[in-house]
Amino acid sequence: MNNSLTRPLAVVTGASNGIGYELAKQFAQNGFDLLIRATGSSINEAARDFENNGALVETVEADLATYDGVETLYKQIKATGRPVDAIAINAGVGVGGDFARETDLEDELNLINLNVVSSVHLAKRVVKDMVERGQGRILFTSSIAAIMPGPFEAVYAASKAFIHSFSEALRNELKDTDVTVTSLMPGPTDTNFFHRAGMDDTKAGAGEKDDPALVAKQGFEAIMAGKDAIIAGKSKPSFRAMSARCYRIPSTPHSTAS
Repeated sequence: MNNSLTRPLAVVTGASNGIGYELAKQFAQNGFDLLIRATGSSINEAARDFENNGALVETVEADLATYDGVETLYKQIKATGRPVDAIAINAGVGVGGDFARETDLEDELNLINLNVVSSVHLAKRVVKDMVERGQGRILFTSSIAAIMPGPFEAVYAASKAFIHSFSEALRNELKDTDVTVTSLMPGPTDTNFFHRAGMDDTKAGAGEKDDPALVAKQGFEAIMAGKDAIIAGKSKPSFRAMSARCYRIPSTPHSTAS
């Protein structure tokens, strides 16, 4: 990348699969160059896909659950010599199960570090630059789980409630600037999230899910329109229905009727 480029630059975290991949694809298809972050070699395959959509792509492999990982990403952002026109702070992970009897503390602390701490850390670095420049767009991937307690995904739901609240508060603080903040709130989406979280045997994990491409398209349109938040996907489930979706299917151990 070089300073002579006139295309806007978007940064997307968690871009190798799922909603993050589709968000990066949206940016690429709509005239943005990309700096994408993920862990593992799949990020390079994703980068080739985005290049096929006309974007210049730079990749960063960094563990955002660590302080040094976030700093590595930010140093790479600064090394481009280009302003960040948009950033999708999307990387996250889930942990499913009974908090007292099934889940692992180390997994939950890692979740907090990735979903919450790294989001605040990265935003702290990038938002200051945007405010100084007087322009920028920020998208936080929250969840429909942010608007209610989440039994059997207690720490995950709380982390997404934090992200949504943080996004809304930051948006208010920046209302006298040309920096916008948008909270993306998907419902159950067809990604590897439920498998990684150990939630394949829940109603949400086994049930119908939204297409991540649709969720990302709606998120991209929302950030470009400067909206404060969007509940993404085809359906808008009721609070009661969503609150039951993390309970295990009755045929499995520790089942709970919904």
